[in-house]
Amino acid sequence: MKNKTRKNFTPTQIVNELDKYIIGQTEAKRAVAIALRNRWRRQQVPDQLREEILPNNIILIGPTGVGKTEIARRLAKLADAPFVKVEASKYTEVGYVGRDVESMIRDLTDYAVNMIKSEKTQEVQARAEELAEEKILDLLIPPIKKTANHTNQQTEGEVNNEAYQNQKTREWMREKLKTGELDEKMIEFDANAQNAIGMQVLGPFGFDDLGINFQEIMGNLMPKKKKKRKTKILEARTIIAQEEAQKLIDMDAVQKEAIERVQESGIVFIDEIDKVAGGGKGQGPDVSREGVQRDLLPIVEGSNVNTKYGVVRTDHVLFIASGAFHVSKPSDLIPELQGRFPIRVELKSLTQEDFVKILTMPENALLKQYNALLESEGVKLEFTPDAIREVARIASEVNEQVENIGARRLHTILTTLLDEILFDAPDKIPSEKVKITAKFVKQKLDNIVKNRDLSKFIL
Repeated sequence: MKNKTRKNFTPTQIVNELDKYIIGQTEAKRAVAIALRNRWRRQQVPDQLREEILPNNIILIGPTGVGKTEIARRLAKLADAPFVKVEASKYTEVGYVGRDVESMIRDLTDYAVNMIKSEKTQEVQARAEELAEEKILDLLIPPIKKTANHTNQQTEGEVNNEAYQNQKTREWMREKLKTGELDEKMIEFDANAQNAIGMQVLGPFGFDDLGINFQEIMGNLMPKKKKKRKTKILEARTIIAQEEAQKLIDMDAVQKEAIERVQESGIVFIDEIDKVAGGGKGQGPDVSREGVQRDLLPIVEGSNVNTKYGVVRTDHVLFIASGAFHVSKPSDLIPELQGRFPIRVELKSLTQEDFVKILTMPENALLKQYNALLESEGVKLEFTPDAIREVARIASEVNEQVENIGARRLHTILTTLLDEILFDAPDKIPSEKVKITAKFVKQKLDNIVKNRDLSKFIL
């Protein structure tokens, strides 16, 4: 496998990476770090025992805005494995119009194919660029065609001399190509035209759901069309190199490796699992609740799913579910599904101190984002420590009084606080430096916070 630096992340290193973007929630970070590392550990176990080691699926429980989805987003970048994040509320029970739960495995396989295709493309990129260079040289200086019988006027020596001159000119032109002197020159070449095939499938199933690669079938039936394109040589090199790379990749091998990787190390993150839990009792059939849970059971336990690349076994796919469980409780999930998620981690609500850290510490901290936005206008934004604490205090207070939406509250508060500055920059702001103090924060937000009816709509 490639990307060894990613594959060999230890649980401690995974937590350290997550710490750069997510404040607190150590238990959740530890759980996902161990689960991710166990994927790699299992690969080192002898074959006989490897089949028996099943992943321990995780369910993350906690209020909205505390970092559940952010953990998934960051984990996707760390995992050297096929990873897909899905919303449980988007699925419907089999037989109804909508997406059934098996489509999450199809999405995972699609992701794996693209991932491996990208890896293989990098491997053949150097060769593809060489071939692209040759094609461009052929267009600029066509090679001499050798004929079986020379004409009476041309002797063999003349032909050889012409070929020699042609070769010298090609080498001279090749140097100019490499140095970039010809990058702006326009060139006309034949490029592959995309066959636009549109077809609507009536009923609950699409071709994907039936495991049919419709694009490949139609691609084989219809010849590939070429179309003339005229672009700069710099752009033409990229287009031709991409086409050459596609020819060098064995797609059958890519698909086979993708299925293996999904089966051995695939990870599915199911967000909003609480939206399909409980509720709806005595309210008639609900095609996106208990039915979805029943359909999830065999997938999580281990079953065969038809995809357009072949059959995928889900026995060793790791499932991480998360939900706020405001209305329902984890115990509202059907007992069989609860048993499929043996590890439960509760994420804690954010405190005022957490808000201070969220505003300043992560690499993508909100204050850093606003500072970067205003710097593009030549305005430097500076928050005093007191102002940051005041923003955190107000966020915590509003969360307690109105509705606890976690760190998302900071977005609404900062947008309201900086509204005038963001509007006036750069026309009406007198100085290049704007200092935000605790006094300024209180003036802007105190009245809104005290008026609870108003804060419901603004904050």
